[in-house]
Amino acid sequence: MRRQRRQSMKGNSMDSMVYGFVGVGRMGAPMTRRLLSAGRQVVVHDLAADAVEALVAGGARKAETPQAVADQADVVFLSLPNPEIVQAVALGPEGLAGGKRARHIVDFSTIGPRAAKILAAAFQQRQVAYIDAPVSGGVKGATEGMLAVMVSCPNAAYAFIEPILKRFGKVFHLGEGAGQAQTMKLANNLLAAAALAVSAEAVVMGVKAGIDPKVMLDVINSGSGRNSATQDKFPRAVLPGTFDFGFATGLSYKDVRLCVDESESLGVPMVVGAAVREMLAVTNAIYGADSDFTSIVRVVESWAGVEVRG
Repeated sequence: MRRQRRQSMKGNSMDSMVYGFVGVGRMGAPMTRRLLSAGRQVVVHDLAADAVEALVAGGARKAETPQAVADQADVVFLSLPNPEIVQAVALGPEGLAGGKRARHIVDFSTIGPRAAKILAAAFQQRQVAYIDAPVSGGVKGATEGMLAVMVSCPNAAYAFIEPILKRFGKVFHLGEGAGQAQTMKLANNLLAAAALAVSAEAVVMGVKAGIDPKVMLDVINSGSGRNSATQDKFPRAVLPGTFDFGFATGLSYKDVRLCVDESESLGVPMVVGAAVREMLAVTNAIYGADSDFTSIVRVVESWAGVEVRG
């Protein structure tokens, strides 16, 4: 089997293979462009025609359905918003599972470990490797190839796919079990949302007490309270009042909800995580799923009757 695998890789190198990409939105589009800039052949599909046409103009080929992508590509990447859409694209009518060519499905979406296990089992029956590979780093990381790519899949599949994943950023193999990378991603996104939520409360409190928010952030970032929100999100999206960091409230709420659900299924108490989930639920209800998740600060501002600007 090892000899066969080496021969297969030698005869079908990463450079000569065709890649597919389903879901070419905020993350998928810059990731696809990185493949194109490396001279790779890429077939794309998305319901947003404008997103597809922009990539076609850059050298990609268009496919009308996910199945058509899997008919033309050796490796198919997914970057989709939730587990329901991923399962429909993968296993539904005209889905990837009906494709004749693809032997590796790499899922960059955040869908939770239970959905990842369902997909891994379904593709295993078709002798297709499902590679759970959620990413962190946002649009900037996707554009610059600086993402954290969290991977769980069998070792043989990882050895095969790792070289091309390095095009997107730093790759971490979490283990062979389906869903382990999803668990890692949910933990990461919970921490990011929790930092934002508690920083919102702390900074709004300071502003209410008359402290300049910029000075307050300078102090926090010079001390033990510094975190990703005070160092990055507040200066970029809160102080200027733009609330445009680049991650939707609905997606953050979905990720934290999946994290709390998974924690409960494992028998791990998540008291703080549940509180973060509720704060995101409120933000989602007031400002909408398409709002930026830094809008959680606006919720606390409205309750306190002050604004954090500077």
